[in-house]
Amino acid sequence: MADLSNITAAILAGGFGTRLRSVVSDKSKVLAVVNGRPFISYLLDDLALAGVKRVILCTGYRGEQVEAELGAAYRGMELSYSRETSPLGTAGALRNAIPLLQDNRLIVMNGDSYFETDLPTFADLHGEKDATCSMALVHVPDTTRYGRVELDENLSVRHFIEKGEGRGPGTINAGIYLFERHVIDRIPPHREVSLEREILPALIGDKFFGFSSTGRFIDIGTPESYREAEQFFTGLRTRLSRFPAEERP
Repeated sequence: MADLSNITAAILAGGFGTRLRSVVSDKSKVLAVVNGRPFISYLLDDLALAGVKRVILCTGYRGEQVEAELGAAYRGMELSYSRETSPLGTAGALRNAIPLLQDNRLIVMNGDSYFETDLPTFADLHGEKDATCSMALVHVPDTTRYGRVELDENLSVRHFIEKGEGRGPGTINAGIYLFERHVIDRIPPHREVSLEREILPALIGDKFFGFSSTGRFIDIGTPESYREAEQFFTGLRTRLSRFPAEERP
């Protein structure tokens, strides 16, 4: 099983949360409260359980709230903050965090979605393929809201279908990635760059793989899905039983 103590994780936590303003108007989207806890804490729990030791929070809008809420450490993990002063997009935020990167491999998570997956196994598959980039995938009943990802028989990513173009069941990007460091180094600096629209499509054909899992997935980007999150996480106590009692919320 992969040792994730030597892999830095980054959480993309800089979005404006425009669609969520009607229900979360006073704080960063990643701090939206679910069952009495900030949403981002569920992502951090999974990283801690997987053995990650270093996490970079890529913040922007209301980034000071994220730092005030989480501080410098979380369940044995060192937290650091890369704050953008103007919008840099999902890839630009990673490029902005380069001064804080200590390792040659990076786990990246979207801060407004949660996917229940086995991160050490994901890292094992990435290593077995000698991948440049790996993407976690999940099957959903309707891909309209998300777009879809198509693979070949070798699990290489071959095509992205944009949001709204493909309807019905299919496989979508679950918002968790493993990148080799050189991919981040190649992102253009000092401008807004989209991971989904620019960087990922450019990686097709360059050892870019997708791995599907049957875990649960939720994106809290809309008021409707945010309201569903409380029920989604009702099984949380089962997962938290793996933490010592004194460390559970």
